[in-house]
Amino acid sequence: MAGNIKLEVVTPEKYVVDEEVQIAVAPGSLGEFGVLIGHTPFLTTLRTGAMHYTDAKGAERFIFVSGGFAEALPDKVTVLAESAERRKDIDLERAKAAMERAEERLAKSQSEDIDFNRARAALERALHRIRIAETSR
Repeated sequence: MAGNIKLEVVTPEKYVVDEEVQIAVAPGSLGEFGVLIGHTPFLTTLRTGAMHYTDAKGAERFIFVSGGFAEALPDKVTVLAESAERRKDIDLERAKAAMERAEERLAKSQSEDIDFNRARAALERALHRIRIAETSR
């Protein structure tokens, strides 16, 4: 089926994406899923990871998403994420610093009162941001 689908990626603070796309692929909680025009409606939770899509002109775009929900309809995909950043907006140095801080906290988790799950989640977010930012632009 040829045609474009509307993609909206929204956080509590802003619209990150609002455009027509050929396909949208997101990290669902049960695995990665893709949506084309005419998709069967569904709703799913998201896990932290890379979302990518092909814009109406055929260029592949990448977005970091963390948490939230995605709703697919036959003519629209809406992602309501806790946080989301386009690849071009990711501060690579900041992500690397966050990764180092999280690794230090995890190394100390045995000897100090460190929230292991929180540190592990911070490390996961930093690693995904770094991977997305380092993908060839």
